[in-house]
Amino acid sequence: MEAPPCSQVEELQQEQEHGSSLVVGLSLCDSAPLLWRFQDLKTVRSNSLVGALLGSLPRTPRQNIRLGRPLLLMPEEERVLREHHGAAALSAWNQVRNRDAAGAAELRQRYEEEQQRSLEEQSILALEDRKLALLRAMTSSSGSESGAGSDEALQCRLLALEQNFSFPRSALAVQLSTARAGLSHCQEACAFLEADRPIREQDSPRRDARYQVFRDLWGRGFFLTSAGKFGGDFLVYPGDPLRFHAHFIAVCLTLDESICMLDVLSVARLGSNVKKTVLLCSPAPDGSVHYTSLQWSGMM
Repeated sequence: MEAPPCSQVEELQQEQEHGSSLVVGLSLCDSAPLLWRFQDLKTVRSNSLVGALLGSLPRTPRQNIRLGRPLLLMPEEERVLREHHGAAALSAWNQVRNRDAAGAAELRQRYEEEQQRSLEEQSILALEDRKLALLRAMTSSSGSESGAGSDEALQCRLLALEQNFSFPRSALAVQLSTARAGLSHCQEACAFLEADRPIREQDSPRRDARYQVFRDLWGRGFFLTSAGKFGGDFLVYPGDPLRFHAHFIAVCLTLDESICMLDVLSVARLGSNVKKTVLLCSPAPDGSVHYTSLQWSGMM
């Protein structure tokens, strides 16, 4: 397996030494790390961390082909960022913000002003749509008849529409403000999520093996995403997933873990069908990772 020449670990360390690396803010939901701020998404992507977008787009909320913020990080991606001091929880910032009552009132006033400005903008757009609809209706109904009388009637109708038109607040499109995402408005929910009761098991041999494999491959310059649909732990890309297909399916195993031969045949056959090489990855006690590639060549 040939690795790209540049190491992501060395890049991240060099950025931190020169003070150019930005610390991303993590919002925890249960034990799932989420990124809401656009700058944080750019930062993790520049460090070859992909994650998975979960949010719907404001203009097309009823589809799941193209998604937006927040970005869900894999546990291994979060751990890499924390080990290199590239991530911090947003809860501490929210607590500082909550202590200032005047600051909370100012945020509420700013929110109401934004809502009022949005209402005015949408009211103008709705009025323009109604005018265009009226213009099309009167033009099609008049047909070939044209003249000063029809033009005067059209202007009167448009003027009456503009004077009597009202845009109700209930028709206001919902605005999702992701820049200030957090649980600062709900103290009980914030305290619940900050409690020391992790939903997922944090310390286990398999989780440690997954992280060591992830760190080794990421350090070699590869991009990694979840491989749950392919029967593995990670999909390994030689570059950005937007430009490259995955070359490997990484299956993480401890050195003393046994695996059924039928499982080996299944994952090898699956890798052959999707044109990817299966990697059996086992971390060694000295910190290195042993890789074994599997390729399906047919039944003997």
